[in-house]
Formats: sequence, C-alpha cells, structure tokens
Amino acid sequence: MEAIYDEDRPLSTCEAIIMKAIWDKGEDISISELAEILRTRYGKDYKRTTIVTFILNLTAKGFARQYRAGRYAYVHAMKSEEEYKQKLLEEQIDFWYKGDVAKMVTALCSTEKVGRKEIDEIRGILDDLDD
Repeated sequence: MEAIYDEDRPLSTCEAIIMKAIWDKGEDISISELAEILRTRYGKDYKRTTIVTFILNLTAKGFARQYRAGRYAYVHAMKSEEEYKQKLLEEQIDFWYKGDVAKMVTALCSTEKVGRKEIDEIRGILDDLDD
C-alpha cells in the first residue's frame, strides 16, 4: 500500500509533543526511548501502538519516518525543528497580526516576560539586519 502524503496539514498537539521529543534527542530515537521520554517529560503515558499511529501520521505529513534496525524500531526526523518553528511563526503572524511583523514584535516586547536585556538583544539583531 502506498503512503498518502499530506504535508499541508498542521501537527496536532500530540504530534507536536512527539516531534519535540525527537528533536530534543538530536538523533534517531527508538520507539521505547520515545515512549519513556513522553511519559517522564510530558506526562503522556501512550501505549506503543498509539505512538506508532502518531508516527504514521507524522510520516504522512513529511515530518518523520520509522525504520527497523535489528529488533528495534527507530524514528528519524525528516524536517528540522527550526523549519517547523519558522512555519508556525509565519502562520501566527499572518493570522493574528495580518502579516505585520512590527505589530508582532511590539506585542512581544510589551509582555512582562521581555526585559530590558532581551529588548536590547532584539535591537541589536535588528541593527545587524540593517548592515
């Protein structure tokens, strides 16, 4: 049976958590190690069959692929975390700020989480882009 690819579908929350665990590992990860990380770090006590189903969905979306090496099944990330974060950011800017990056930066800088140090860093990054 041929795989059906649908790379335009967004990741579900569960799929995003699984991809985050894979990306955080920094290399291919076994299904059993992935299950342990999901349980201990994210409080998700998924059965192996559930994880495999999520991996199949991630494969259809072009994010991951599963392969066997001996007795063990592994997952390999096909897209980088940076690619995904960039796509999410662009979608959020388009949706919430109608594509206006300046409004997004203004909203970000007006939160309590962004202090003087971060604002100075952002200013420096913007200055460097001007050069």
